[in-house]
Amino acid sequence: MSQLTSALHWLVSLPRRMMTGKTVRHMRPTLDLMDTGHSTDNHLMVQFFEWESLPPPGVSWWKHFENQVPYLASLGCTQVWLPPPNKAMVKEGRGYDAYDLLLNSWDLGEFDQKGTVATRWGTKEELLSCIRTAKSHGIDILIDAVLNHKLGADRKERFMAVECDPDNRLKELGPARQIEGWTAFDFRGRGDKYSSMKWNHSHFTGLDWDASARKKGIYRIVGKGRKGWSKKVDTELGNYDYLLGIDIDFRHPDVRKDFLAWGPWVLQETGAAGYRLDACKHIDRDFLREFVKTGRGTPGFERAFVVAEFWIDSAPSIEKYMGLLDAPVSMFDVPLHYNFHRAYKQGHSYDLRTILEGGLVSSRPRDAVTFVDNHDTAIGCSLESWVGKEFKPIAYALVLLRPEGHPCVYHADLYGPEAIPELPTLMKVRKQQAYGTCTDYFKDNHNCVAFVRHGDASHAGSGCVVLCANAKPGERQFTKDISVGQEHAGSVWKNVFKEEKVTVDATGQGTFTCPARGISVWIKDI
Repeated sequence: MSQLTSALHWLVSLPRRMMTGKTVRHMRPTLDLMDTGHSTDNHLMVQFFEWESLPPPGVSWWKHFENQVPYLASLGCTQVWLPPPNKAMVKEGRGYDAYDLLLNSWDLGEFDQKGTVATRWGTKEELLSCIRTAKSHGIDILIDAVLNHKLGADRKERFMAVECDPDNRLKELGPARQIEGWTAFDFRGRGDKYSSMKWNHSHFTGLDWDASARKKGIYRIVGKGRKGWSKKVDTELGNYDYLLGIDIDFRHPDVRKDFLAWGPWVLQETGAAGYRLDACKHIDRDFLREFVKTGRGTPGFERAFVVAEFWIDSAPSIEKYMGLLDAPVSMFDVPLHYNFHRAYKQGHSYDLRTILEGGLVSSRPRDAVTFVDNHDTAIGCSLESWVGKEFKPIAYALVLLRPEGHPCVYHADLYGPEAIPELPTLMKVRKQQAYGTCTDYFKDNHNCVAFVRHGDASHAGSGCVVLCANAKPGERQFTKDISVGQEHAGSVWKNVFKEEKVTVDATGQGTFTCPARGISVWIKDI
């Protein structure tokens, strides 16, 4: 939910120190502190929505998801990131335009507010039902926590504010003046159930619309007791506290009290296993640290899974943020996504041997949640950086079949007209074969890389050979001599995508092939 930003390369040379005095490299890997699944099999997250997602006729999105749970489990899915379950400002809202949110909301589709009881995705009962079904199939649910802002107020208020430069939020464009803003939230449909707090302008730092002057801008609310923009946020645009809508002041004691009550409540109320934290560049770090601590302090949720969106194409910058946050929070690997995007755009001129370089998965593999695309990177969306369909088999082979990172599959790549045909097979190979140590074959050709997973004793028949190539279409196929290990001498390996087999010699070596542009994945023919 943040704007694109250039990488801060100078951070590479700086000591990455936490405010507590620790160094990032001495932090314990966050994924080791979380429950990522309930078995010894590989774990896998699926983002089960898109920006324009609509369910099949006659069912809600929650019911549609519930119907898909057995299929997802068969593919090896162990976690699902669902869309924000809170009531939005309009009936069709996705939940990022949060109304009764107090983050992801006290209204999960239960009260008649904003012209509807159900959210875009369904009713609260349907949400609880799909979560119960998912858990019965070994799938944990992550709540998309949109904490940063609110929209769709019930009433306008008048207050003092100063207009700020959109390109430098620390620069004032004139003196303070009275403006009118949509900042009062009454929640008449919910009343005082779950929370008695009613929001007004004192709970916000800024907004982008003066209703009296009918003028758009970035307005910082001022007055007695106001602290201005939070200083514990990203420094892009001078200060990146403000993103959109009505920006919440996380330093206000009433705000903190209500948010910190909501965090444990939503886990206990729904049975979810953790959070996806939206737009973290814009949220006060001290509050976010306390929010995570409070959620994980709830009995039964001490190892709750938490992943944060901190959108920047720089692993050192993400690592710096991790150190400042100082909380058990994994991070989406945005730099790796951009590697995939650049590889797609550059075609055969891209050096595949560098595809993992600069990703968080290379520097902090047990902190990285890897992904290929999401709802914000799609064409026409706020962070457009789409990875084309022809490159996605390579990208997914790298995130699903290698040992590093915690992968996330995007709904649009698994369902619908743009689905990747190879993806269900890759997910099954991850579930059944992608185990054991990994040996890379990355050096000899910039258009073709390969790696071997050698298998382990806990998964009978495990092990796989993976080749990826991005040469010009129509060129001859690649061949690579690859050792799968002498323990596999004489074994036969089959290509999961075509009728093709390789017999390994007495030394454990075989000659494996790959199309000029695409992937081949080989498993034991048992």
